[in-house]
Amino acid sequence: MEFSAQTIADLLNGTVDGNADAIVSGLSKIESGEPNTLTFLANPAYTEYIYSTKASIAIVSSDFVAEKTLPKTLTLVKVADARLAFSKLLEAYSQMSKPAPGVHPSAFVHSSAKVSDSAYIGPFVFVDNDATIGDEVQIHSHAHVGQGAIIGIGTVLHSRVHIGHQCIVGVNCVIQPGAILGSDGFGFAPNSNNQYQKVAHVGNVVIEDCVEIGANTTIDRATLGSTIIRKGVKLDNLIQIAHNCEIGENTVIAAQTGIAGSTKIGKNCMIGGQVGIVGHLEIADDVKIAAQSGIGNNITEKGMIVQGSPALPIRDFKKSYVHFRRLDEIADKVNALSANLKTEENG
Repeated sequence: MEFSAQTIADLLNGTVDGNADAIVSGLSKIESGEPNTLTFLANPAYTEYIYSTKASIAIVSSDFVAEKTLPKTLTLVKVADARLAFSKLLEAYSQMSKPAPGVHPSAFVHSSAKVSDSAYIGPFVFVDNDATIGDEVQIHSHAHVGQGAIIGIGTVLHSRVHIGHQCIVGVNCVIQPGAILGSDGFGFAPNSNNQYQKVAHVGNVVIEDCVEIGANTTIDRATLGSTIIRKGVKLDNLIQIAHNCEIGENTVIAAQTGIAGSTKIGKNCMIGGQVGIVGHLEIADDVKIAAQSGIGNNITEKGMIVQGSPALPIRDFKKSYVHFRRLDEIADKVNALSANLKTEENG
């Protein structure tokens, strides 16, 4: 597909500075731009590259002023916010390149499943009995949609996604490759033979609207009731969310975080990578948890920032860290003082 600078400007409510008829047919990074591609400049650290890029069109913020001569082959499209505008353009491009509706011949769709005529069902997809697939849904190769599961309008399931039986995925969600929703929770009870007896998990997972779930992330079904991911949540790759957890609206969680069972996390929280959260906790709204922190107690104060393992309020952690870094020096001084005291005691 080809687009002119003027077409791009019209789509983004921007203005053209240069050749309005300049044509692009692809995208590129500004530091490695090629002719006939579109790029963007949002981070000031990359400004130097706009004076040497070979890209044909660059999206820049409206307040951008060139301090050096720009390449003669470069046309600018000026917009209010370059990063948001480029994101909007990528979304439009994605929508234009989505697959045509229909069911691939190699897919299995149970006769009792309800599949919208506008949905796309890719190669080797499995759709079990009584499942519901909404309008404009995309289900890519080797994905699995279990018995009675519901996939909402406009949602995209990428390759090898597994949606367990009776699980519900809302409208306009994106589930990245290999994610598993509705696996059994890690529930075992010791019996009289000193063996672990599996506890059946008969609940489900509910994903509300506009949620994105990263590759190979797993969300366990509830023992009873539902594990719930609220509207607007964004989960990175390789996250583990255990049975009966609830993640509040618009919370974002980075990779390799693990959340144990029945923990409830509030709205608008930000959780860094490799955070560990024990079970049956409550975390207030707007809380920020730094990467590699360990959370073993409730966080009840709205907007609190914590770091460390076990986690401390961020100011306390920073004060303590000054001493952590000097631990060897402090230990040497303590040992020297102890030796001096013993010398004095011995006369």
